[in-house]
Amino acid sequence: MAQTRFQISTSGPGLYEFTSVVADWVAARSLDGLLTLFVQHTSCSLVVQENADPEVQDDLQAFYHRLVPPTSDPSMSYLRHTYEGPDDMPAHIKAAMLPVSLSIPVQSGRMVLGTWQGIYLFEHRNAPHSRRVAAHFSA
Repeated sequence: MAQTRFQISTSGPGLYEFTSVVADWVAARSLDGLLTLFVQHTSCSLVVQENADPEVQDDLQAFYHRLVPPTSDPSMSYLRHTYEGPDDMPAHIKAAMLPVSLSIPVQSGRMVLGTWQGIYLFEHRNAPHSRRVAAHFSA
């Protein structure tokens, strides 16, 4: 069993890939097992997504922005948690809709991801943040 935390700096909404740092940490174990990742925040998410075409990340960001617009949008006027800005409550809603933890099988120290899959932190807030992702590897 091994544990660590990863720091991911964000500069606003979007998907931030951190597959390589996780792969390096897992490779040091050279074992079979299960990797669990958990984001320690309530306004961002974790996703496994395509890492070949950046338009996929752009389209996902646009879709969720359209699905859950900021509280300044008249369609969101019913929301009450607005004192941290118009992006705050929508960020919490998006984080409730998307995963905040991932389980990834590991074989011989390599994550068993598909050819075009990467691990992303999905930032839902407008301001830059430093996000923590806890990692747990069980052999």
